[in-house]
Amino acid sequence: MNVTPIRDPAEPSLQPMLALTADDMHAVNSVILDRMQSNVAMIPELAGHLIAGGGKRLRPMLTVASARLLDYPGTRHHKLAAAVEFIHTATLLHDDVVDGSEMRRGKRAANLIWGNPATVLVGDFLFSRAFELMVEDGSLKVLKILSHASAVIAEGEVDQLTAQRQIETSEEEYLTIIGAKTAALFAAACRVAPVVAEASEEQEMALESYGRNLGVAFQLVDDAIDYTSDEATMGKDLGDDFRDGKMTLPVILAYARGSDEDKTFWKSAMQGDRSSDADLAHAVTLMRRTDALSDTVEAARAYARRAIDALSVFPDTSARKAMAEAAQFAVARAY
Repeated sequence: MNVTPIRDPAEPSLQPMLALTADDMHAVNSVILDRMQSNVAMIPELAGHLIAGGGKRLRPMLTVASARLLDYPGTRHHKLAAAVEFIHTATLLHDDVVDGSEMRRGKRAANLIWGNPATVLVGDFLFSRAFELMVEDGSLKVLKILSHASAVIAEGEVDQLTAQRQIETSEEEYLTIIGAKTAALFAAACRVAPVVAEASEEQEMALESYGRNLGVAFQLVDDAIDYTSDEATMGKDLGDDFRDGKMTLPVILAYARGSDEDKTFWKSAMQGDRSSDADLAHAVTLMRRTDALSDTVEAARAYARRAIDALSVFPDTSARKAMAEAAQFAVARAY
């Protein structure tokens, strides 16, 4: 049975997280703006199109929030948070080329303005800047965490490309893909803070778990709202995943639960033969009929709860409350 979610009057907000990290994020943004500069004019122009083009800077914010949770008094995390943002931005630039995207963060995608070659090369530049910042920090453990995350993200993207238009992709395979392409950077972003703060291994792994589970929840919701939201909310074209034949959880569940006629539709759609607006609308109808969208959001809620539970090793401070509410907010975006 399809149930329309009822909004909680106390709707989760990212505002406590924004307030918690505001001062530190000013410093992080200064590093970002400084390190995206280059004598080659196209580099800051293209990079700035995306970096200054919106987005909540959630991943570097997680590094900063984790440091706040630990009462870290230093500033090393500012450069590392900037490195996290550069890694993320580089992957977005590369993704838009791979996917042939037309919109990103509510703007025309960089590859449509400057072309694919320039977009890929500026992505490479940002990856390089990220590694410069890691090396400057001087911690081999930090370097290992972030460089490993970068490799895992690339593996996840290749894995997703391999699964594209493969209708038999399983839920387990899908979770492996998003664990790599999205959750790995969330986890690393949280984990570097306890390393520089010289926190206990228990605290380090708790923050890693928080980030990883939050990342999975975040991607699950993203994959649901690709079918239910609008361009203004998403900052990209509605139904991009559908037209690209991406095997996300709403598709996997709708296909598995559908009738033979439904399965025939999904096979054609994922192969690229059914990609009109009417086909997209029919896909959403099938997803709602099979509870694929509501169950995807429910799965996200379960991962968000795991993220919140991981914070239980820390004192019940305003920082912990803000991070817990950020996990709730990640799911609330679906409504």
